[in-house]
Amino acid sequence: MIFGCAIILAAGKGTRMKSRLPKVLHKLGGKYMIEYVINGVRELGVEKLIAVIGHEAEMVRQALGEDVLYAVQKEQLGTGHAVLTAMPHIREEEGQVLVVCGDTPLIKPETFKKLWDFHRENKAACTVLSAFLPDPAGYGRIVREEGRVVKIVEQKDASPEELSIHEINTGTYCFDLKSLRKALTLLTPNNAQGEYYLTDVLSILVSQGLKVKAVTAEDYQETMGINSRSQLAEAEKVLRERKIYQLMDEGITIIDPASTYIEQDVTIGRDTVIEPFTFLRGKTIIGSECIIGPEADIKDSIVGNGVNVNRTVMIEASVGDNCRIGPFAYLRPGTKLSHNVKIGDFVEIKKSNIGEHSKVPHLTYVGDAEVGKNVNIGCGTITCNYDGKHKYRTIIKDRAFIGSNTNLVAPVEVGEGAMIGAGSTVTKDVPPDGLAVAREKQVNIPGWAARKRKQQEEK
Repeated sequence: MIFGCAIILAAGKGTRMKSRLPKVLHKLGGKYMIEYVINGVRELGVEKLIAVIGHEAEMVRQALGEDVLYAVQKEQLGTGHAVLTAMPHIREEEGQVLVVCGDTPLIKPETFKKLWDFHRENKAACTVLSAFLPDPAGYGRIVREEGRVVKIVEQKDASPEELSIHEINTGTYCFDLKSLRKALTLLTPNNAQGEYYLTDVLSILVSQGLKVKAVTAEDYQETMGINSRSQLAEAEKVLRERKIYQLMDEGITIIDPASTYIEQDVTIGRDTVIEPFTFLRGKTIIGSECIIGPEADIKDSIVGNGVNVNRTVMIEASVGDNCRIGPFAYLRPGTKLSHNVKIGDFVEIKKSNIGEHSKVPHLTYVGDAEVGKNVNIGCGTITCNYDGKHKYRTIIKDRAFIGSNTNLVAPVEVGEGAMIGAGSTVTKDVPPDGLAVAREKQVNIPGWAARKRKQQEEK
């Protein structure tokens, strides 16, 4: 364990987001932005996390669940007041406390650790994580005298000289708990915002002769706070690039990183190639030596080794090794393909199991079905699984051959090795090795078309 506990500030409305959602519940890379903060802190071994919530508090509570404690800031009276709201949850023996903003999702766990190591080595009452920004507008400035941190001044309260400072406060701190608790009682709202600033705690600690330090983040981009949709997009780009370059370092080929979108929980095996305009979302797992894309969109699915997925949408599906899917296929939730299956163009599969070496080449809908091994399903086949009230299953046994333009009206079973003639509407079970032909007998009427034309001409 490093810190006894961590306080995550997540009470703000995020007015500039112009959203009903609390700011910290806007998503990046498939996760709430606050989840990145929580996960980064947890990697340090923190046992107790306290989220200070306020705006739409119940929505935040439901999103994060019961793995964190909650302190409700009923009125947003500033960051100092927010931390004070969390203090009843913290025991004195917990020693050190990390304070971090819920809208800074880019800070890496190693940066949190750097802050802690520096704080511990210097035996400081407070250590703040700072950064040097090319454009520091909007951020509180770190004010030093002879190299020592003496205060943090907010943008609205800063003098012209202080506004020229490029070292900014990131809103991430490590505090000695005893010193913090005492200083919070001395805060006043004497500032342009009329709020209780947590940054004023540093000035109080300095006035008490206690040691206040600042350690600088190596990459200022990490410390970006998100206050608008445009900043959300910037952070999304940073996270996406991190993920893509991590995957390339692990042996995955990504043809065009700029046009590829891979969320943070996706895993991919070595020597897989990701083609442009591909979206991999949720907890998707892709095996080794696959070709995914171009223009594949896969969410919460498992894809085996050696699979080729071309211009396909796949949601909550499972695909075995060496399958060929697409182009323009749609695998819906509950789809499970065994090894060496072919799913061709304009095929939709829903809540169905497809056995090894089976083929559904084109223009087909298979829903609520159990398809065996070595089955061939011809073009234009439909499993008619829904009667307007209930859904029923279709069972197609091993080695069956389904002719083109067949309607299988469920519940129905096609026996092993059976065949169905093209254009059939099958409403009864087909026995093993049998042939089903379910269509009207063709009748040819000689000269009918010529007589029809003559009648039209005479009118």
